[in-house]
Amino acid sequence: MTAENVPRPSRRDRLADRLRSAKRTYDRMGRAGRASLWLIALLVATAAFAPLVAPYGPIEENYDRSLQSPSLDHPAGTDLTGRDVLSRMIFGTRVSLAVGVGAVLLGVLLGVPIGSIGGYYGGWIDEIAMRSMDVVISFPALVLALAIIGVVGGSLWNLILVIGVVFSPQYARLIHGEVLSIKESEYVEAAEGIGLGNISILWRHVLPNAVGPVIVQATFHVALAIIIEASLSFLGLGVQPPQPTWGVMIADGRRYLPEEWWISVFPGFAIMITVLAFNLLGDGLREVYDPQLVDQ
Repeated sequence: MTAENVPRPSRRDRLADRLRSAKRTYDRMGRAGRASLWLIALLVATAAFAPLVAPYGPIEENYDRSLQSPSLDHPAGTDLTGRDVLSRMIFGTRVSLAVGVGAVLLGVLLGVPIGSIGGYYGGWIDEIAMRSMDVVISFPALVLALAIIGVVGGSLWNLILVIGVVFSPQYARLIHGEVLSIKESEYVEAAEGIGLGNISILWRHVLPNAVGPVIVQATFHVALAIIIEASLSFLGLGVQPPQPTWGVMIADGRRYLPEEWWISVFPGFAIMITVLAFNLLGDGLREVYDPQLVDQ
């Protein structure tokens, strides 16, 4: 039977294989990793359906209920202008997740091609690619983001762009090391021996076996991006009011501590829970892609 006559799996069979693979990954993540995955799913659902979940509008002011402590009507209290803190937190989830996930996706899209091409081809291409990444990575992430945002201004898209650019060298260096190791493998040499082109080998044989550490790093970076966004918003350099963000809410409430503690404490708690969830998910995925950790 020739290669042309070998029946290809149907779309349904491919989908079934992917679902089984996802199930195996889920089972190997550990209890904490699985719990964090469900928590992140809850956060995503909350952000997606914020208008339906939030009991009040995020910018709805009512000075008659200014600085009310947590109650049945306002479970997280109200701020100076009578806005419901819980509703603002729910809508703030949108900003945090958008910045976290968007910045990481951009960082991967920028860094992975640079690192993989440099690692596979080597020579002067590798030198130019990695030295340019070294220039960016030499600056602390928050300091570099703070400097760029100070120039281009704070907005949702600027935050995603700046944090994504700051993260990209780390993905370039990570995938670079993986590609250097994998390109010496026997199956890559076999692919070269049968005449496959470099791009085909890199896309079909090298990258699929090198993305595991990138996926793990991406989950940790989502948590870091959320912290950077909250820090910049706290300083007034992030998403601008009246759009609610967790960092802005903490900044608004700091002048009322410790009496009206709920204005800052509840958004801070939301940041802590979200960051913890993504870090636990990263630990769970690391167990999947590094089986040696399971035996330790």
